[in-house]
Amino acid sequence: MSQPDAAMISSVTSAAGKVIPELVLLGTVCINFLVGPFLVTPSGRALPGLRHRWGGIAIAAICTALYLWWTGSTEVVTTGPFRVDNIVWYVRGVMLIAALLLVLVNWSQIEDGKAAESHACLLAITAGVNLVALANDLTTLFLALELISIPTYLFLFLPRKDAATQEAGVKYFLLSVFSSAIMLYGFSLIYGMAGTTDLPTIQTALANSNQTPVLAILGMVFVVAGLAFRLTAVPFHFYAPDVFQGSAASGAALLSFVPKLAGFIALIRLLEPVVDAAPGLLLADVMLPMLWWLSVITMFVGNFLGILQNDLRRMLAYSGVAHVGYMLVGLNVGHHTTSVPDGIEALLFYLAVYGLMTIGAFAVLIAAERDNKPLETLDQLAGLHRVRPGLALMLMVFMFSLAGMPPTAGFLAKLNLFFAAWAQGDVSNRWLALFMVINAAMGSWYYLRVVGAMYLREPLDEHHGSHAPAPIIASVACTAMVITLFFVPTWLWTMVQTVRSS
Repeated sequence: MSQPDAAMISSVTSAAGKVIPELVLLGTVCINFLVGPFLVTPSGRALPGLRHRWGGIAIAAICTALYLWWTGSTEVVTTGPFRVDNIVWYVRGVMLIAALLLVLVNWSQIEDGKAAESHACLLAITAGVNLVALANDLTTLFLALELISIPTYLFLFLPRKDAATQEAGVKYFLLSVFSSAIMLYGFSLIYGMAGTTDLPTIQTALANSNQTPVLAILGMVFVVAGLAFRLTAVPFHFYAPDVFQGSAASGAALLSFVPKLAGFIALIRLLEPVVDAAPGLLLADVMLPMLWWLSVITMFVGNFLGILQNDLRRMLAYSGVAHVGYMLVGLNVGHHTTSVPDGIEALLFYLAVYGLMTIGAFAVLIAAERDNKPLETLDQLAGLHRVRPGLALMLMVFMFSLAGMPPTAGFLAKLNLFFAAWAQGDVSNRWLALFMVINAAMGSWYYLRVVGAMYLREPLDEHHGSHAPAPIIASVACTAMVITLFFVPTWLWTMVQTVRSS
């Protein structure tokens, strides 16, 4: 064997060793897609109870990946297209726990004959998010984002066959392809400037430049625009209400959190080194004001339109838009502060808490479904505390947390972002902090409408809804963590602070 071949094999082996949790997930995906079509009765129908078996296999794969994550090394290592650091360690933990919750949320939403494919898509999406965090190269980052997008299209189509679900899937597919094209064009401009797709080399090229190349500025603007679609940042949010309304609740739960996690991690990977490499050049002068305005407009538009909604999923979609505005505050502040927390730490803490809040809220809505028909409007929640007091209590906790009220983790998450922006000291970031307070008050209006409908109105009927255990388990777990993180936030905060050492 020649020396170059041996070096290549060694490099590939080393890179594979850094993505073992993701290989476990993707191996299970292959098993699901290969074996699933053969598990049928002689008449061609799916074997009964398959959703329980495939759900169990998905949970086993995620738990295996969690074990590998927890026992793995936290050493910072760069191997080819991957960089293993503390951000990767944190994102893996958050995403794997979210995947466990999403499996439970999806359990009762899928038919036996589609369970293998549905859970396979969920595992592939989980691996994709982890690979976004691992990416040390523009090509790897793009492929990881597509590993999230492509299974998401299928995941949205699978639960139901009605026209609304199909329309939601097609809308998301077309607009996602468009956003990917915009982002890829931005990557090509950055490659044209630096002559490489390697992120550290791009950072070095910018640091050694006397003035920011126009290609770098245009490239980063296009990249942020492409990722803003995944974040549902204004003005790229317009698809979200329709897709949330038309999708099954499990699909809406996934869209409410997973693309946002991937999008923000991608922005951290791209923006932090780029802005750090050229702090006095035009690139930083363009990107930071753009993020500032994107944050302000997104939080105001999301909350204003959320107030106008009577449909629960459209309301939660606009709620997600507003929360993206809050999280952009952390990205705008970044690491450039001596405060504790700094912006990135506050953002990462907020992402984890937001995932618990929004997945938990959709889990409650699934558990409260009547005759397998989704809850669509506020009127259908009327008097829920009389017929399902436990579900009403948990949904109230999630609404309070989304509004940023104590004693919930949402209060601490918003407080961290506020302090990170305020401690920065400059006027623009202090305005961001004040805008956050104003918008938190605006958002409280429509969250409290949900609580009022459940507790201050009479029930429309005495139907007790679904008693499927899986979504109830997910909602109980989310409620427990949202409350616990208010009183004992140190375990999550310790994880977040390890990112600074990266």
